[in-house]
Amino acid sequence: MSTPLAPTLEAFFTDRLLCQQRVSPNTIASYRDTFRLLLGFVQKQTGTRPARLELTQLDAPTVGAFLEHLETQRGNSARTRNVRLAAVHSFFNYCALRHPEHAALIARVLAIPAKRSEKRIVTFLNPEEVKALLRSPDRTTWAGRRDHALLLTAVQTGLRVSELLALTCGDVQLGTGAHLRTLGKGRKERIAPLTSQTVAVLRVWTRERGGQPADPLFPTRTGTPLTRDAVERRLAKHLHAAQRNCPTLRSKRVSMHVLRHTTAMMLLTAGIDTSTIALWLGHEQERTTHIYLHADLALKQRALDRATPPNGRPGRYRAPDSLLAFLDTL
Repeated sequence: MSTPLAPTLEAFFTDRLLCQQRVSPNTIASYRDTFRLLLGFVQKQTGTRPARLELTQLDAPTVGAFLEHLETQRGNSARTRNVRLAAVHSFFNYCALRHPEHAALIARVLAIPAKRSEKRIVTFLNPEEVKALLRSPDRTTWAGRRDHALLLTAVQTGLRVSELLALTCGDVQLGTGAHLRTLGKGRKERIAPLTSQTVAVLRVWTRERGGQPADPLFPTRTGTPLTRDAVERRLAKHLHAAQRNCPTLRSKRVSMHVLRHTTAMMLLTAGIDTSTIALWLGHEQERTTHIYLHADLALKQRALDRATPPNGRPGRYRAPDSLLAFLDTL
């Protein structure tokens, strides 16, 4: 016979996430993997099968030990640890409604803080690197023409890889006001405008591709949607070819998400404000876009040039007091 934990966890997925919040399949998969790992960890520690676990066995010390296990035994980063903790917090917020008798235990789990992680400067491609990458697919082949259209669409629109792979033939509008219609994070529909270059390429591709409106825009040879892994493998292949003509690509780790960063940087250097870029990329909050302000040294230099006093005196600052000088050395 199952304990209260099992039906609560099942209801969390089927009722809370799927019906009430209507989260994306990617979120479901991430939360599912989190609880597979957590329940497996607790089973090893206690010998209790997941279906027999009590909610009280998922207390704050146990969750804390699980998070420590992720970092020390599985080699997960602080960022991944925080993703797992967010899933646990979401579940315990749901538990607070269904099991108020465990309010103290739930509050202690919810009080576990996220771990600070290093914020790396985003990687992006410069215009010459973009050109080299887009020239690399062999457009004498069907797969090369598909990959060229996909990579060009990714760089120009900044769509997430999941959004690219979910595009159907019916999502493409190539007439006046050409655009792509996509369903992004949080099931938010948005429109991605297309440049004349992308319109020309997609017009040729859709004519060759054919298919019904519900068919994937970028399919495999058998007509099924491409997978994320398949797209990353195709990107790696074309990147390797592009590196022969563009040496600067050899020092960069390029993924499909880097192409999304590239879109943001192209918009930013063109003078587009961050609020517009946030809408373009489908960001929940404008401050998410601020990472791109830190990535471009040219933007920082222009800001510095505007801020430098015209009559500034060169030289190092010298503290006027010995105690202040000591504090400056710390």
